[in-house]
Amino acid sequence: MIELKNISVVFNQGSRKITAVTDVDLTIERGDVYGIVGYSGAGKSTLVRVINLLQRPTTGSVVVDGTEMTALVPRALREKRKSIGMIFQHFNLMDSRTIFDNVDFSLKYSGKSKEERKQKVTELLELVGLSDKAKAYPSQLSGGQKQRVAIARALANDPEILLCDEATSALDPKTTLQILALLRELNKKLGLTIVLITHEMQVVKEICNKVAVMENGQVIEHGESVQIFSQPQQALTRDFIRTATHVDQALETILGHEKFSQINDDEWLVELSYVGEQTGEPIIAELFSRYQVITNILYGNVEIIQDIPLGSLIVTLKGTKANREQALAFLKAQEVNVTILKETTKGGI
Repeated sequence: MIELKNISVVFNQGSRKITAVTDVDLTIERGDVYGIVGYSGAGKSTLVRVINLLQRPTTGSVVVDGTEMTALVPRALREKRKSIGMIFQHFNLMDSRTIFDNVDFSLKYSGKSKEERKQKVTELLELVGLSDKAKAYPSQLSGGQKQRVAIARALANDPEILLCDEATSALDPKTTLQILALLRELNKKLGLTIVLITHEMQVVKEICNKVAVMENGQVIEHGESVQIFSQPQQALTRDFIRTATHVDQALETILGHEKFSQINDDEWLVELSYVGEQTGEPIIAELFSRYQVITNILYGNVEIIQDIPLGSLIVTLKGTKANREQALAFLKAQEVNVTILKETTKGGI
């Protein structure tokens, strides 16, 4: 659906050249919910604006549904952009117009009759759950309701692609989940291809089937969400994921407690992570029956990414060193990722 080839974006500020995006290649399939994640200044918002050519790339090719966007003349580009809706962090609604009129404004040059436009707006407001707010004004709505209006407006011309630039960043956690649930529903019901720009891996975890991680204008890692969450290759990706899954927070709490900050010489503090079927297997129980290793679970969590469970445990393993080594070998044979965090009272993390 979307193919970006060798995309670079360079801005000129006087005599200075600022490179926002460097040599990015991305392929987004029809029906994907594709997350592009990175910290502020990573280049992700610039990259998403390249897709509909709100930002023309300095070099590279932008192909949307088989059309080379950079080759289009202005009139053809305006027409092609109708197939690409876009929503933003701050909604961009017109305060002096009703909710109905905000959505209707997108249909101004659609060629539809007044009655057709009225029917279309009514359908869109119903789709986003705001049928009762048609006569209200933006100032009378919550942040989540305003974003629903923005989504309805973006869908007015029946786009095949929806670009979301930090669309949930101004919302509280509960409202964020509601908007993500709506986007997931629209993806399935309308077959929308969604590209979602965010600095929150939590958002990616909730909705995206694929993800790309950006740093300093480059895509440093990309792939299926389950693959990225279970086997991150880059340090930045690991940081994002551990924040989203609260593992680092749990570890900090554990190590800050006097009881666990100093473990015995016959113990290890270990982090275990596992994917899919292994989350349902009684592996921990077998460590004692097989190797007489006592396991004390200090933290446990299971995330569901694209219907696949990913498990995390922080445990202490107590037993002879030989038995602990056998237990670790057994865990690794069961495809459990094992990281020893602390080995003895004299050891470090």
